[in-house]
Amino acid sequence: MAEDGNLHIGNSNYNGEEEADPENNTMNQPLLKRHRTLSSTPLALVGTKVSHIESLDYEINENDLFKHDWRSRSKAQVFQYIFAKWTLACLVGLLTGLIATLINLAVENIAGYKLLAVGYYIAQDRYLTGLLIFTGANLGLTLVATILVVVFAPTAAGPGIPEIKAYLNGVDTPNMFGATTMIVKIVGSIGAVAAGLDLGKEGPLVHIGSCIASLLGQGGPDNHRIKWRWLRYFNNDRDRRDLITCGSASGVCAAFRSPVGGVLFALEEVATWWRSALLWRTFFSTAVVVVVLRAFIEICNSGKCGLFGKGGLIMFDVSHVEVRYHAVDIIPVTLIGVFGGILGSLYNNLLHKVLRLYNLINQKGKIHKVLLSLSVSLFTSVCLYGLPFLAECKPCNPSIDEACPTNGRSGNFKQFNCPNGYYNDLATLFLTTNDDAVRNVFSSNTPNEFGMVSLWIYFGLYCILGLITFGIATPSGLFLPIILMGSAYGRMLGTVMGSYTKIDQGLYAVLGAASLMAGSMRMTVSLCVIFLELTNNLLLLPITMFVLLIAKTVGDSFNLSIYEIILHLKGLPFLEANPEPWMRNLTVGELVDAKPPVITLRGVEKVANIVDALRNTTHNAFPVLDGEDVDTGAGTELHGLILRAHLVKVLKKRWFLNEKRRTEEWEVREKFTPVELAEREDNFDDVAITSSEMQMWVDLHPLTNTTPYTVVQSMSVAKALVLFRSVGLRHLLVVPKIQASGMSPVIGILTRQDLRAYNILQAFPRLDKHKSGKLR
Repeated sequence: MAEDGNLHIGNSNYNGEEEADPENNTMNQPLLKRHRTLSSTPLALVGTKVSHIESLDYEINENDLFKHDWRSRSKAQVFQYIFAKWTLACLVGLLTGLIATLINLAVENIAGYKLLAVGYYIAQDRYLTGLLIFTGANLGLTLVATILVVVFAPTAAGPGIPEIKAYLNGVDTPNMFGATTMIVKIVGSIGAVAAGLDLGKEGPLVHIGSCIASLLGQGGPDNHRIKWRWLRYFNNDRDRRDLITCGSASGVCAAFRSPVGGVLFALEEVATWWRSALLWRTFFSTAVVVVVLRAFIEICNSGKCGLFGKGGLIMFDVSHVEVRYHAVDIIPVTLIGVFGGILGSLYNNLLHKVLRLYNLINQKGKIHKVLLSLSVSLFTSVCLYGLPFLAECKPCNPSIDEACPTNGRSGNFKQFNCPNGYYNDLATLFLTTNDDAVRNVFSSNTPNEFGMVSLWIYFGLYCILGLITFGIATPSGLFLPIILMGSAYGRMLGTVMGSYTKIDQGLYAVLGAASLMAGSMRMTVSLCVIFLELTNNLLLLPITMFVLLIAKTVGDSFNLSIYEIILHLKGLPFLEANPEPWMRNLTVGELVDAKPPVITLRGVEKVANIVDALRNTTHNAFPVLDGEDVDTGAGTELHGLILRAHLVKVLKKRWFLNEKRRTEEWEVREKFTPVELAEREDNFDDVAITSSEMQMWVDLHPLTNTTPYTVVQSMSVAKALVLFRSVGLRHLLVVPKIQASGMSPVIGILTRQDLRAYNILQAFPRLDKHKSGKLR
């Protein structure tokens, strides 16, 4: 501790981005024991220790070096920066489209040959052999996907969308966008989807697109980065955030061939911060994806893609259906929306409980993770193969143009165990790829192809599989399981309505899928556009909007969206858009008063004091004060805020002065570059400072952000939270409303952890949130 008293070092559990002893802080105590690492699967629990997860520096650090760098940039360099941003946006779309096509081709062909082999033995009445082939192939594919995830990239498990939401909110989610994670995500998605598990490739594609964007922006993996000069412009969290936003939109576009829907998904669901320039680049990325997909559709239509054909890239095309609905149809459409909201919220609640249970299993080790995945795969395979025996064989309708029964290809009439001229409607839905199953349920002008008993079995099984499959150690998406469940009850309602409605049963299935997705994910605008682009039918717009609004309203009255639930399960410090009402009666001054005194540094500081601050705390920023007497506060002013990473950089480069003085501008530029300061450098352990160097000085003025965001102590916590989240801050300085004589110009720092409702309630146990934030 420095003897001159300018450092007011308190308990770092409150002031910093990280906490010194999280075990002693009750607000970080987990409900169930787990390791102190970021959960890589959707299996972490509420109360997870999140103190080790840092925030991102989205704020522009306007120090002297930054200002000189921008002043010295020529028009050619500015053009180079703009051109590079658009080039990277194009590459993100191009690579995402290519990888999405690769995944679709691989899934359709692997699953296709598997189903052809099973169909061969079924045609010979060798049902046991068919079961062994079907189950064995699925177990093998699941084993490959699970081992890759468990051994090489645990962060590749799950959809990855909650972590992307957290990253774009300002939370650094470690190891989420690496090259290994992306490769495992690609191969694992192929294996898991081809294995017939009740999961989709849509969520993983969003994660893959974000990984591509991140890797392009930083010049490749951490160990093999390309050091091109023009990439230095993107060596910051702000530009990386924009690229990852483009990547997430491209992933949705690649999954559904929906460019506008992808942009709106990024805007509505994952992005916290948005601007018009980002809108244009995101739309450009999705446009490139659509061009790539369209090119491969033409190639595949010529028969050059093996068993692929039109599968995967055109999922739910019902554009040829004539949509007719009347006033009486408002009743069944309303019912679909209400059912979607209720079932979606129920699904979220049950999935929350299943994930907590899975956490107990997966904590026992890697073997248990593999065994859990294989158990789910075995159960899925046996059900998909065995349940069609419960369905009755139905005679083929001679008036249908399609060949019946359908063997060896996609279609609505799988023969399975039926004689010639008959088909098994349940086998049509089960013994196929998930994409083809949805396409069969969505098929129009097929009022009698699927019996009510088969639809009930189909709905019940996928409700169970949707709960037990998500959460295993494989890449998995939520879109397709929810679509499968929603389409089933939508078609059942259409079958019940029969002649009382003019709406086709296939369109009931589309509306059912949309309502359940809105009831679970709580998306409206983006979901509406995605379904319109999928169906290519604008006549569906009014009733789709109506269904989505009802389903979201009903779902919101019960619980949070599924992605928000997963964010809470993982313990990620996500800042919600809307503050709690009781936060308006609590001021930021009261919030910082509950914390130890803020740690401050002088503009020209002694090396020993800097070392003490870094060694004894884990704070990521320190206010820098200037004045006649910093110790007493007389004539003191707030010069700015300096980051921990910059202090560590100063110590490592030994930029020390023998006397206490201000440095010249050229001295700073001779030692540091803006590119160096953009890199995160917070490893203080390997810095060795001699005793003589401890007595030297450092001029902090050139490296200090002279324009930090500040709020007066009388501001409400609710208003501070909105500012913090909207601007994408990491630190928010609290200054006194009136600076009295001898008073410091800064009274505290607010970080992400300080503004979370849960943490505030822990810091103020007497706060009654049900009585407008008054203290009891």
